[in-house]
Amino acid sequence: QVQLAESGGGLVQVGGSLRLSCAASGRTFSTDAMGWFRQAPGKAREIVAAISWSGGNTYYTDSVKGRFFIFRDNAKNTVYLEMNNLKPEDTAVYFCAVRYSRSSSSYYTREDEYELWGQGTQVAVSS
Repeated sequence: QVQLAESGGGLVQVGGSLRLSCAASGRTFSTDAMGWFRQAPGKAREIVAAISWSGGNTYYTDSVKGRFFIFRDNAKNTVYLEMNNLKPEDTAVYFCAVRYSRSSSSYYTREDEYELWGQGTQVAVSS
């Protein structure tokens, strides 16, 4: 069964750091674009960061630029989201997703461009 599994969420104080992992199983995702989204209570799901299959192209939403970093280890079939200087507004459920992009150099930022989603991991930032 092809699936994504997020981990690494938790409760952290303002200014703290977390590293989220998204492990893929069932097939290799080394030629696919990946993305991290988040959904805060009462809000729509939004893109946080995205990465092309090689890792050479990345995207960050404005609110996380300079604080969050997306990277991947294709040998481990895993994509990561390093989150630093966390703020209360970063509190959300974080989801990873994959687009079967067949080695395209692009990243993708719309929900409807992604074809498989994980179950999400909760991140809570306390002030």
